Amino acid sequence: MEAPLSAATGTQTPRPAVPQPGTPAFVTAVEDALTHFFTTRRATTERLGPVFVEATDALEQFVLRGGKRTRPAFAWTGWLGAGGDPHAPDAAAVLTACSALELVQACALVHDDIIDSSRTRRRFPTVHVDFEQRHRDRGWYGDSAHFGASVAILIGDLALSWADDMVHASGLAPAAIARFAPVWADMRTEVLGGQLLDISGEAGGDESVEAALRINRYKTAAYTVERPLHLGAAIAAAGQELIEAYREFGTAIGIAFQLRDDLLGVFGDPAVTGKPSGDDLREGKRTVLLAEALRRADDADPAAAALLRSSVGTDLSAEQVQRLRALLVELGAVDEVERRITELTDTGLAAIEASSATPAAKERLRAMALAATKRAA
Repeated sequence: MEAPLSAATGTQTPRPAVPQPGTPAFVTAVEDALTHFFTTRRATTERLGPVFVEATDALEQFVLRGGKRTRPAFAWTGWLGAGGDPHAPDAAAVLTACSALELVQACALVHDDIIDSSRTRRRFPTVHVDFEQRHRDRGWYGDSAHFGASVAILIGDLALSWADDMVHASGLAPAAIARFAPVWADMRTEVLGGQLLDISGEAGGDESVEAALRINRYKTAAYTVERPLHLGAAIAAAGQELIEAYREFGTAIGIAFQLRDDLLGVFGDPAVTGKPSGDDLREGKRTVLLAEALRRADDADPAAAALLRSSVGTDLSAEQVQRLRALLVELGAVDEVERRITELTDTGLAAIEASSATPAAKERLRAMALAATKRAA
């Protein structure tokens, strides 16, 4: 672990504050921290040879290729809301630790794309597809698809390992690391557990709304909003009351975020989302949207229920996707998901408003919550 940054003295010039989350400047600050971290890994990766350099370069490109940097933004805002000072000597270390969340996100996305057999991510080939093509182009031995998936699994594992390394090299004080570590451990376990719940629910045919919400809680909400806020609060040594408010806000907004994602996975514009339209239907994702539609169809329209069950998870044509979209609307499932998003957003906003977070953080979290739950991509 690097030594903590030294304390400021009264004669030092105040350091420039990290830009406000939600701005291009904040995204740049996070990406600068990530770029610096990747630079520090090069000596090690080069010792392992060109194959490993190629893989780590692919990870770096994947991490830096767009993204709203939502998780670092929530963690940074959680720290500010608990009294963190963006001008303080330790601010750069805090931002670096918060930015490590992007490597956890990279692990989740790379592995998720393998699990979902996704071919594109942000309008680029997914990592496993990229390495499948490299294998094919070079005329190497063995199955190209298996090679691509194998490399992508390892790249995802590397991202998760490097997330830990980035935190420990951030320069956070040992006491802050000690508060941070158990929350970080819980978050990593929750996101992996949520992924396992997801694939097990799909394989086992669990169509309940309750199962879909549980997956949303652990696969997305915990590491997108709830735990990042909790991590920021832990660095700042926040009290339990604020931590609980952050967690209530984070759970509600995180689930609402995923519900919006579920709607975009069916109705989103590919030019905006970067993924083919209707992909969630083709992949057979057990979303709240689908669970709600099946529940309603079972009660009122058995033919519609049969059509949904026989269609999702198959190679649907554009016309079939359009028919299923219309059916989801007709059954009232879309309106119900929109209602849940509104209810959850209101719950989260009420929790943060009643908390002891700073007024500026409350305002920022409100804006971030609305951006996360009303987005188009």
